[in-house]
Amino acid sequence: MTQETATTGRPPEPSLADPCAEREPAGDRLRTGGDSPRLDVFLSGQVFMDMIFTGLPGLPPPGTEIVTDGLGSAPGGVANIAVAMSRLGLRVGLAAPFGDDMFGAYLWRTLAEQEGVDLGPSRRVPGWSTPVTVSMAYDSDRSMVTFVKPVPAPPDGLGGPPPDARACFVDVDRPVPPWAPEMRRRGALVFGDLGWDHTGAWPAEVLDRLAHVDVFLPNAAEAMAYTRTGTPAAAAEALAERAPVVVVKRGGDGAIAIDARTGERAEVGALPVEALDPTGAGDVFAAGFVFGTLAGLPLAERLRFANLCAGLSVRHRSGSLGSPCWGEIAAFGESGEVPEAVLAEYAFVIPFIPDAADDSPVRAEPTLRTGP
Repeated sequence: MTQETATTGRPPEPSLADPCAEREPAGDRLRTGGDSPRLDVFLSGQVFMDMIFTGLPGLPPPGTEIVTDGLGSAPGGVANIAVAMSRLGLRVGLAAPFGDDMFGAYLWRTLAEQEGVDLGPSRRVPGWSTPVTVSMAYDSDRSMVTFVKPVPAPPDGLGGPPPDARACFVDVDRPVPPWAPEMRRRGALVFGDLGWDHTGAWPAEVLDRLAHVDVFLPNAAEAMAYTRTGTPAAAAEALAERAPVVVVKRGGDGAIAIDARTGERAEVGALPVEALDPTGAGDVFAAGFVFGTLAGLPLAERLRFANLCAGLSVRHRSGSLGSPCWGEIAAFGESGEVPEAVLAEYAFVIPFIPDAADDSPVRAEPTLRTGP
């Protein structure tokens, strides 16, 4: 929204200008061979309206109120990773239900018009309320409250065959949708993630679903809980017996990965930046790892690129809209924020930066915010 275009008696129109002026299909930069399918990545799931309060000293005690001037909004849920992948130039298709309310309209327009996500397989659901998550960020951590009602039809239902894509992304904390094994048989790589188990049961049968997954990307707490192990490294070893490639995300401590097919192992530290808002950082990490995998990078470089994307995202507020564009990646290399010795470890990224990217990126603005 801009103050200069405000008109009496007319509602404001949010800007849907592409924040990634240099956005272009990754195409040849991914070293593909032969004919490439229409999509690079296909995924399905639920899209949430994320409202993110920042600058909080902590959570308000019962009966009190905290006032902050930091409020952002952005598409959340499965949209976190869809936006992050699209900003890297991957052609992303998303199948998701959208409510027919104000939030649903905003989310659809933001993803389709601003972020270039293909919503052809998605649908609007009459009478269904858009899920909403309120995130309260404080002390480099966060607490969340979510409102969600059951979808009248399963969110993974496509109503037809899955599209052709080089990869797809699934959540294994629920049964693997039937389109994922079909896409795998057609040659697509299946990337899997999962969410926090609010029941505390951490059922072992969830890991049985890894039989349908090529790359599994849990965070450390989830990995240790499901494998009943005491360290991220031990959890990675246990998971490597079930999935060809396992990546355990450790937040500010970086990530570790094992490729069980080649025996390759890698451990890479996080990007040394100040974290303002960790919302969606795990999804941005996953998007970077997907890009690195499709680009044919070695395991350690895939981890470094994923850490780079996640590290750049946590320096900004607004969840998915904090995902980096190539312009920001290029600008970081010229910023002097980290020592040259650290920056040299990311030199492999340079050939992937589009010619149109410069060192003056434009950030996406939150659509809802307080203050002048």
